[in-house]
Amino acid sequence: MTKPFSQACENNKAPILAVLESVFSQATRVLEIGSGTGQHAVHFAAALPHVQWQTSDVPAHHEGINAWLNEAALPNLLPPVALQVGKDAFPASGYDAVYSANTAHIMFADEVALMMTGIAELLPDGGVFCQYGPFIQQGEFSSESNRAFHHNLLLRGLGGYKSIEDLQAWSGVSLKLKDIIAMPANNLCLLWQKQVS
Repeated sequence: MTKPFSQACENNKAPILAVLESVFSQATRVLEIGSGTGQHAVHFAAALPHVQWQTSDVPAHHEGINAWLNEAALPNLLPPVALQVGKDAFPASGYDAVYSANTAHIMFADEVALMMTGIAELLPDGGVFCQYGPFIQQGEFSSESNRAFHHNLLLRGLGGYKSIEDLQAWSGVSLKLKDIIAMPANNLCLLWQKQVS
């Protein structure tokens, strides 16, 4: 099949990798939630050979993801597992890092809450979660284009932007927001860490 392609993924993969090279420097196994086209997985796994990168998404996206993975043939890049938050169970354990890009504003609030609690339960003490995308911060959109896109998502029957404050409430007591990194195109990288005590 023709590989699926996202121009947004192509545009943001380099700035995101610049963050991951630091954040995932000690990681060994990463679970990517919502691998989409598979472009990010291929780019990041190639640049982070010390990490075993597990892709995941709804089954409808698996063929496209595998098209990218099969072409790349990277030894540290694993074929997608089915993970639809609210339907499929999270992996029991074995990951010390989680990555997800541009998923929270597609999902509904109850699904994002389940994702945050699921990640908190999955990660070991000290494990990290890098969450990329557009968010609402202290009740404000970062740009008028983001406000317009949020309302467009709602009109299309999707979940819309989530506030960082809600994400913190949903993440429970052990998953702490450690840093907020401004990214191109009015996006953010939220860096979370599991802290048991």
